[in-house]
Amino acid sequence: MLVSERDQLNPVGERFLLYTAPLRAAIASFADDVRTGLGAPSKFLSPKYFYDELGSALFEAITFLPEYYLTRAETDILERYAGEIFDALGEPVEIVEFGSGSARKTRLLIAEACRRQERVEYKPIDISPTALIDSAAGLVAEYERLHVSAYACDYFETLASGRVRTSQRVLALFLGSNVGNYQPADAERLLRAMSSSFKRGDALLLGTDLKKAAATLEVAYNDPTGVTAAFDKNLLGRINRELSGNFDLDAFEHVARYDREAGVVNSYLMARRGQTVRIGDLEMDVKFATNETIHTEASYKFDAFDVMRLAARAGYRVSRRWLDSESRYAVSLLIAE
Repeated sequence: MLVSERDQLNPVGERFLLYTAPLRAAIASFADDVRTGLGAPSKFLSPKYFYDELGSALFEAITFLPEYYLTRAETDILERYAGEIFDALGEPVEIVEFGSGSARKTRLLIAEACRRQERVEYKPIDISPTALIDSAAGLVAEYERLHVSAYACDYFETLASGRVRTSQRVLALFLGSNVGNYQPADAERLLRAMSSSFKRGDALLLGTDLKKAAATLEVAYNDPTGVTAAFDKNLLGRINRELSGNFDLDAFEHVARYDREAGVVNSYLMARRGQTVRIGDLEMDVKFATNETIHTEASYKFDAFDVMRLAARAGYRVSRRWLDSESRYAVSLLIAE
């Protein structure tokens, strides 16, 4: 049901098709990326591997934490301004979403689209097929006018393949401040790939967390109950489960630090003691000194000028911008030029 080696979508349920990408030699595998990252002088692991089934569940739990305001702030904006967003577009749209996850916030936009249109096409792209199936099945059951074509693969591969075909004006969604998880050059490259894949006049709704006090940001990424730490350590758990690693998760501490000058919260896993970890499937021994770190995530923060600059470099202009009630977070409507 989930595997397709051709340019076809597989029926999963009524009004729901799922495409899973064939393996591409050009896209590094989890094993290759682990070997590269843990073999580097400054160790790192890619945050795209956070979201296996367990990681996706842990992140969903994070969004309910009182310290993690981002999801609530973005939801506040979409609840208050969904109508204005569609008024600004002014015509029927197809919704394409990058990183749909549970699609909890997306429901607010889908509901508004279904109120205005006889048929709504929704095309979510997410690396996790499980998340896509769970969210899309619930959406088509809830909205009779909704038709879903989902893509379980990498954003860049999906855009480069040309498989996401649209006929109406596109409203692309890149929410959750996910753009902040990319290094600036990579964020620009991804948004450029988006603008190049769609038509002039198509729109991108971009969620960005705003720059603010270090204390507020650091606790948002290192909550006192330890859910974020478990989410971060799940990367090591994945290596144990999938690559025969022997990481002792208790021997690593999750750390989050805000670099005010660069405008980024960096997350690390720090070795509590010197140790050597064996990764059997890679035939690799990884040595750690006491307090040595593995960089696992960068979460960039933005002001209005940052978004305008990123948009201009990627082929967009900023049309509208909305803030939550406490001015912690922004959602910007970008138009492809």
